[in-house]
Parts: sequence; structure tokens; C-alpha cells
Amino acid sequence: MAKPDPLKNLTVEDARARMLGAAVRTAVHRLPLGEADGTTLAEDIHAVRDQPPFDASAMDGWAVRDADAHEGAVLTILGESAAGRGYDGALQPGQAVRIFTGAAVPAGATRVVIQEDTERDGGTVRIVRPPSPGRNIRAAGGDFRAGALLLAAGTRLDPWRLSLAAAAGRATLQVSERPRVAILATGEELVSPGGHPGPFQIFESGSAGLLAMIARWGGLAHRLAPARDDEAAIAAAVAGADAELIVTVGGASVGDYDLVKPALKALGLELLVETINVRPGKPTWFGTLADGRRVLGLPGNPASAFVCAELFLKPLIAAMSGSRAGPLMEPALLGEDLPANGPREHWMRAILGSEGVRALPDQDSSLVTVFAAADALLRRAAHAPAVPAGDVVEVLRLDRG
Repeated sequence: MAKPDPLKNLTVEDARARMLGAAVRTAVHRLPLGEADGTTLAEDIHAVRDQPPFDASAMDGWAVRDADAHEGAVLTILGESAAGRGYDGALQPGQAVRIFTGAAVPAGATRVVIQEDTERDGGTVRIVRPPSPGRNIRAAGGDFRAGALLLAAGTRLDPWRLSLAAAAGRATLQVSERPRVAILATGEELVSPGGHPGPFQIFESGSAGLLAMIARWGGLAHRLAPARDDEAAIAAAVAGADAELIVTVGGASVGDYDLVKPALKALGLELLVETINVRPGKPTWFGTLADGRRVLGLPGNPASAFVCAELFLKPLIAAMSGSRAGPLMEPALLGEDLPANGPREHWMRAILGSEGVRALPDQDSSLVTVFAAADALLRRAAHAPAVPAGDVVEVLRLDRG
């Protein structure tokens, strides 16, 4: 009995582990906050002081003592406290300070009576109705305390996290450089969008989707000119690619015109993954070139390429950036019965709805319309039994925002 090839028919988990084990971190550099969106932190961010650094008013109104906060009280106005310009003195009984949202609460004050509950008359203010409940004061350190870990290395930065870094006083951040990714589509049947296809040609649609995916995932992607079905042309295209990761689309199966792997042998290709026990995308492969660049080979059918990009390319970019390498699975109720699965792990394009997740009826890997309609991938393990509606299944939510 022939011994199984250790590079072929790998599980999704094994294949991904091999790829991530070969991923090389990109260099670290410092960027201003305004240029760091979408990058990955390469340092921990700690708070250098409390936020807010003082008790702050949550409303416009009057800073008073609890004992004076009752209907009918007439209080002497001492001054005002505005954002960035506080009142230096301390309140005594029967006194009030005009205060604005975000301003420091003066010493002696224990609550803020909102302005709607008061009437001013020259140098005094009267509380005309029972004050609204609550102290209306944001306590010092209520958001975070000095020394707190606010953002950990490996965190993918977005506008909200950048705001947190700014609140910690950071003007620049140490981040990983965005991985540079080159995409090469192969095949004589392909014509670039906007071109003029012959009677036996189709528009090449995989690169457009992959370029956008890689940008969303934090990479810097560019498309190489499509290579014709010629080993020398494919090798030349890859040899000149300025990238840490090459992604090929097509030419990854076993037909007479599947020339990518043979072409890259001239560049010292060493395979780590040759085929994967997955549907769609069994021909997906991965290896390294003699110069250290990594190559991920995706199938030519766009739906297959996109499924495997979610399963392998996205985690690769994350690992190269120093962030968590997913995918992030979540449970979902099944909205309809599913039959037993075959011998390959199946990632079905699906739609999440109020009645549960439903696999789209046609899972043919050539259908771009099906992937465009999907907002999740439903995972079915190899040889999984039939599942009735209402059972819990695993899904990978797609970024359709």
C-alpha cells in the first residue's frame, strides 16, 4: 500500500498551520496616528495618567454640595468652570459654581444640578424643581487609570482604537509594516475587465475581489499583468514581483495547462502544502521561493479563490502583521435541514437571517453571483452526518459592511 504524500490532502487546520509556521513578520516602523488606520500595533499602549484626570461634569448646570441640592434653595454664584478652564476655589455651604460639560468639578462640590432645574437671578441661582436624579459627575479615572494596558501589541488599529491611543496622549505609534502582496492571474482564457474578450474568453474577476480583500485585511496589494500559459512567462512575472507574498490565481490543478508550480521550480519553489481536503479549493497550495518570498496558490474559479482567501490568505496577512491569525468562528442556528457531507470539509456560501443560517442552493465554485449574495461561510466537517433545522452549526461571518 502506497504511503500517503505528506503534502497532499491536508486538513484545513494542518494546511493553515503549515502556512502560518512559514509566515515572516514584516518590519516595524513608527507612524503618526493619522496614517495608522488598518495597521497592526507592534507595541503595548499604557495610560500615562487617569482619564478623565479630574472629576468632570457630565452636564451643563451648577456645581453644588449635596446638602444644597433641593427645590427652593437659593445659592450664591462664585464663578464658573469651563472645559480647559476650571474654578480654583472651594465651595462652602449655600454657594454654587456655573459649570459646563467636561469641565472640572470644583473642590467641595458633590453634584451638578442641570440648568433646566434652575433659574438665575443676577448673582444667585435658585433650584426651582427637585433636581434630576444622579450626580452628573464623571469620576476621575472613570474611563481608565494611569498604568492601565489600553491596547496590546498585535491589535489591528481602527478609528475607535486610534481615538483611544490619542486619549492616552500618543501622537505616533510603532506598527508593523503592511505586508506587500502581489496577485498573478494565469490563463489564456482571461481578459482584464474593460478589455475585449474573444469567443472563448472570459473577464478575469478574481483579482478585483482579492485586491479589495487584502486592502481590508491590512495588506498592500498590487496586481501583476496576467501571464499567459507559458512557464517562462509565469516565472518571469513572479521573479520581478516586489512583494513578500505572491498570490497566484489559477494554474493550480492537474491539467495540461496548470503550469504555475512547474514554472516556479525555476525560482526554487519548495512546497509545504500541495493539496487540501476542502471544498471548494482542493488544489490550493503553498510554498517558499529560494529568495524567501512566500507563494499561495489559489484556484482559478473566483468562488473557490475567495473561500480559500478567507481560510488561508487572511490569516497569513494577519500573521505577517503580528496580529491574531483567525478565522473567527461563531455558532449559528441552522435554518433548514442539511444532508450528510462527503469526504471533504465543505465551506458553504450561506446567508444569515432571523430564522437561522441557510446555505445557498447552488454551491458551484464557478458562480460569482452566489458568493456576492453570501454573508457567511457555513462549515461542514468531512463526513459530517445530516443536520436538522434548529441545530447549532459553525459559521464564519464575511465582512460585508
